[in-house]
Amino acid sequence: MKPGERILGVEGGGTRTAWVLVKTAANTPGLEFRILQQGKLPASNFRLTAPERLRAILAELPKQMDRAGVFLAGCATDEDRGALRQICLEIWPNAKIVTGSDRDSGLAAALDRGDGIVVNAGSGSSVTGRRGVRIEPAGGWGHILGDAGGGYFLSIQALRLILREHDLHRTEMDFTAKILHALSLNNLDELVRWVQTADKMEIAMLAPVVFEAACGGDVRILDIIEEGARVLCEYTEAVADRLHLLAPKVVLMGGLFHRDSIYAHAFRRRLKKNLPDARVATAERAPELGAAWIAAEAHDHASFHLRPSQTEIDSLAVALTEQRNPRSENLEKMSAHELVQLFVDEEKFVQEALRAAAADLARAIETVTESLRNGGRLFYVGAGSSGRIGVLDASEIPPTFGAPTELVQGVIAGGATALRRSVEGAEDEESAGAFALDERGVKPADVVIGITASGRTPFVLGALARAKSLGAKTILLTCNRTLAGGVDAGSTDWPQGRCYSDLDLMITLPVGPEILAGSTRLKAGTATKVALNIISTGSMIRLGKVRGNLMIDLHTTSTKLRERAVRIVAEVTQRDYDSARAVLEAHHWNLRAALEKL
Repeated sequence: MKPGERILGVEGGGTRTAWVLVKTAANTPGLEFRILQQGKLPASNFRLTAPERLRAILAELPKQMDRAGVFLAGCATDEDRGALRQICLEIWPNAKIVTGSDRDSGLAAALDRGDGIVVNAGSGSSVTGRRGVRIEPAGGWGHILGDAGGGYFLSIQALRLILREHDLHRTEMDFTAKILHALSLNNLDELVRWVQTADKMEIAMLAPVVFEAACGGDVRILDIIEEGARVLCEYTEAVADRLHLLAPKVVLMGGLFHRDSIYAHAFRRRLKKNLPDARVATAERAPELGAAWIAAEAHDHASFHLRPSQTEIDSLAVALTEQRNPRSENLEKMSAHELVQLFVDEEKFVQEALRAAAADLARAIETVTESLRNGGRLFYVGAGSSGRIGVLDASEIPPTFGAPTELVQGVIAGGATALRRSVEGAEDEESAGAFALDERGVKPADVVIGITASGRTPFVLGALARAKSLGAKTILLTCNRTLAGGVDAGSTDWPQGRCYSDLDLMITLPVGPEILAGSTRLKAGTATKVALNIISTGSMIRLGKVRGNLMIDLHTTSTKLRERAVRIVAEVTQRDYDSARAVLEAHHWNLRAALEKL
């Protein structure tokens, strides 16, 4: 292998596809990798993901490389590896391709070429041991028949405990309230309905709530944690026995071990009982780095260096929303009254920013109206607080204006899970944003509004660039005047490679530094919410979905909304309550039809 080669490492499973692009360093002893790029894409289990979708996912990865190691869950046989390699060659015809199972990349990342056992506990679980050329697996059969000790296993056991306690004792555990709160549900009936439609990942994402309850001392939840650790230890002991490893190196991988020390402690404590000489450690390298290591055919230990470039660090540092607010530097010393007064006073900056952007907001209304009138759709794209605000505004359009659910859509980095809790790293990859729009079939008639307080979020910028390439109208909504590369939002001197210069419109709402530095759910979030209210409501008005200031296309799906419809008919037609209600009933509660008839 030559110094300076670019190597792509890919590790995929039922939760996500993680990738890293590295470059081999020249003039160094052994092999040294420098990380150039890395990120995450949707799940890519080889057995569960359709080939067409797998191609689409892999096509979002960097194209320029010399070697690629692609290791996916479910890619177990020689036939599987050959089929996966063929797909990869379609995307990277000139690269040297190595394919295999995610067990292979996990072993490489954890053990290099040495002997030992890898215990992986994420949303699923598996145990894999190696001695020389012999490999011994255990577990990893999927969440329906296996994956004992993984996030899905722990979460489903905890959910069953909730129902069992209710059935036996008619008592609601404190843990029940935590689960309902995490899912924004109101009762056990809603919980059961949610579980019936939830996929493996959605259920597995409840694992942090389970561990929080265990750390709080809930004995019954602790028993579930102990049971998961016990099963993983049992598999580990069986693998060690089959490989005749008396003092094995045991490496712990996966989110459950890295995020929750209570699980690692429980595993270590149990394993020491039957394998007292085992050497237990937590993996220092991610599986995708193991995939790159295999692709490089490295025989020496590889070292990895990861940090943002100085340009990226400096660029983020000048973001207005990241600055400290001089008016709030002593928050912890303020009284409750002083805190309230400060928050209220800061709202003036929101109003000032919105007034300054009035012309651009009007242009946005015109752009969106034209697209919707011509059969297009409106997409909001954001991450974190910005994404949640976009999804919220989109969800209000159907009941308020009688619009179809697909007319206005919210796209958030990390998917539905990110609506309830942070999904780490979901916003950091441009290709993930582009892929999200591909999944929704964005077309030239559509308009895409990217929402990013900093103006830098890669997920949003990638989505905007892809939308523009597909011919759709693009709008950026940001709260920073200085964007990536240190360029002012009003400048035409755009950073090379960024999508700003191709935007149809940029709306800037410089609300200033937040009261809590960097917490853009505050003033930036308020300004964003108002701006989206203006754009979506203004567009619906222009499309004729109101009369005066009354909603005439609202969905009368509840008692409150039916009462509102009756009041609208009564007011517009000068009828009494009973007569107005009779007209609506005659028109099956279709408010527009009733008004047109009258």
